[in-house]
Amino acid sequence: MIHFEVDAEALQRDVPYQVDLWNDRAFVSLVAFALRGMRPRWGGRLGALLFQPIASHEFLNVRTYVRHDEEAGIHFLAEWLPNRLAVLTGRPVFGLPYRYGGITRSPIRCGDPFRGRVVDSASGVKLEYRGQLAAPPAFLPCAAGSLDEWLMERYTAFNSAGARKRFFRVWHPPWSQCRAQVNADERSLLTTNWPWFEQARFAAANYSPGLAEVWMGRPHWAAPNRPLPIKG
Repeated sequence: MIHFEVDAEALQRDVPYQVDLWNDRAFVSLVAFALRGMRPRWGGRLGALLFQPIASHEFLNVRTYVRHDEEAGIHFLAEWLPNRLAVLTGRPVFGLPYRYGGITRSPIRCGDPFRGRVVDSASGVKLEYRGQLAAPPAFLPCAAGSLDEWLMERYTAFNSAGARKRFFRVWHPPWSQCRAQVNADERSLLTTNWPWFEQARFAAANYSPGLAEVWMGRPHWAAPNRPLPIKG
């Protein structure tokens, strides 16, 4: 996860929910991860077989932090993935702003440099990042009350793809994570879609080895609300 501090008012213009702030600061995070073995809770082997075409692939999420009806959550500005079928199903079912793109990532190992690249298939704009973990890293839950906890420990996603406003919840243990050193060398994927990202300031980066069990709830309609003014 690579976190950037951005202008709150500019961000709010692109977000249909109330932007949530940490000490009057707004953040956008890039989350690169791999989904493995997604399946429905029902159906056993048959259900897993039906989900197999969309069960495993890479993701890049561009997300920010919002509040809706007094509940804190995340909002996806866009998500890139290399699975065409998943792109087609994400919008109508979950209201997710999926886009088709190519994703390559090197393995992340203690002390070794790593790289990642995401290319939008329609426009060719891209994101390239590189980084390194400390050797050896200490993987721990986020400290209570910290910015890391505020950014990482959120379990409701408020989505909006066109007129399709949805939300869903997830359940899993707290992330085991460590800080990472990361540079995003090429950001045209971001600045082309959100010009205000030109002034984004790197805030922090976290790495987690992941979780074996994550539960995702069904989508619900999100009642419309009107964004409130940004304080300050």
